[in-house]
Amino acid sequence: MKKLFVAAICLATFASCATQSSLYSWYDSEDATYKYTKRTTDETLTEAMAQYEKVIKKQKGLRGVVPPGVNAEYGYLLCKAGKKEEGLALLRAEIAAYPESEKFISRIIKQLEK
Repeated sequence: MKKLFVAAICLATFASCATQSSLYSWYDSEDATYKYTKRTTDETLTEAMAQYEKVIKKQKGLRGVVPPGVNAEYGYLLCKAGKKEEGLALLRAEIAAYPESEKFISRIIKQLEK
C-alpha cells in the first residue's frame, strides 16, 4: 500500500511538470513591436506588420483564435502605412472577436475615418 501511495505521488509530481500549451501563438510579435516602438523606421514597421500577419494567419494556440489586441494593432499599423480600408476592417474584426473592446476601438475608428 505504501509503494502504491509513493507511486501515485511520483506520478502526480511528474504530471505537473509537463509543459502546458499556450492559449495563443505569438511568434515574435512582441519583439517586433518593441523594436518598432523603440525605433520607428520603415524597416521596423515592415517587420512588425509581417509578424502580426503571421500571428493572424498561422494561429496554433489552444483557442485557435487571434489573440486580443492583435487585429487592432495590425489594423492601426495598416492605417498608418496608407492601407486605410484594410486597417479599418481589422479594427472591426477586433470588435467582432472581442466585444468588450468596442468602446475603445470605436473611438479609434472614428478618428481614422475623419
